[in-house]
Amino acid sequence: MNKISARQLLFFLACVAPVGKLVLLPARLADTSANDLLFPLALHYLLQAGAVFCVLLLAKRGMNFYELLANTFGKIAAKILVTVFSVFLLFAALLPLLEQKIFVQSVFYDTLPSLIAYAPYFVFLAYLVSKPLASYGRVWDLLAPLSIVGLAGILVLSYGSGDYSALAPVGASGFKGFYRGTMSAFGWFYDAVLLIPLLGKFEYRKGLAWQGALAYLAGGAAILLFVAVFYAIYGPIAVNQLFAFTATSKYFSGVSTLGRIDYIFIFALALVMAFWYALPVQEAADCLFQAYGRPRYLPTAVAVLLSLVYFVLSVTLDFRFTDVLRAITETVVWIFPVFCLLVPVLLLLTRRSRREIS
Repeated sequence: MNKISARQLLFFLACVAPVGKLVLLPARLADTSANDLLFPLALHYLLQAGAVFCVLLLAKRGMNFYELLANTFGKIAAKILVTVFSVFLLFAALLPLLEQKIFVQSVFYDTLPSLIAYAPYFVFLAYLVSKPLASYGRVWDLLAPLSIVGLAGILVLSYGSGDYSALAPVGASGFKGFYRGTMSAFGWFYDAVLLIPLLGKFEYRKGLAWQGALAYLAGGAAILLFVAVFYAIYGPIAVNQLFAFTATSKYFSGVSTLGRIDYIFIFALALVMAFWYALPVQEAADCLFQAYGRPRYLPTAVAVLLSLVYFVLSVTLDFRFTDVLRAITETVVWIFPVFCLLVPVLLLLTRRSRREIS
């Protein structure tokens, strides 16, 4: 079976994972934390970097997720736990997929009905889910340069348009703003959890755990810079700019002469996002295959079924995205710290037993 290399894993953490924070999260943080939006964002990156460190240390044991659980709790309990974990991944994927649908419809195909504009993505989703998860390594080799060029291009075009005094005074939103921003952002921070289904698909090398944590923080630093530029440009009205990474570069002075050249970078990031949003769904399916087996035609059947489910949800929730966003970021937000912070630590604390799983 193909293995994901350490280089590809670091590419994912530093270059691919950050793109999931570029659409609605900046506006959400501006709404909850105003000019202090960088602080809850930084806290999340520090927490996730710690969780990344824990998950990568698990790779030393040379087992996949199901084997790790089965060696500690036995086969039956492991199947139950893997199933619950897969359900969480499918739940976590809902907000990003709906977020992407609104983004694609509003930015690229604003004159087409959403059903026509976004429906082809679910064919793409089915194709990805049917493929082995380890094949993502080669994909990340291609996506990393696109992500770097896309984000760097937008930052270069946007940086000179901001008034950075808008970020002052520090602490203006108080503890309440910091707390609200931290809690509402949990729905976008499950990066460490996405490494768990990859266990057994990459080889641990000396120092990979801290290298992965640092790579993740490097990507986070780029997002912090972008969010600072975003708020410096829009200030108090940043809350109304729902598609952050498409909203900053349009004030570049050369646009009047050269046109919207920033769309080159926007398209590059959008392509990376297309793969990023599919990853939790593909990983949920892969976890189930680990626990219950992978008969020849099962991956295709599961891929089609999951794509149809998300397609139906996207149609059903087309005009209720605000309700979904509120539910995920406020009502059931506690689910994310449990799975995204507590689970990696608990897995690291598990001890390998003498149970046989073959």
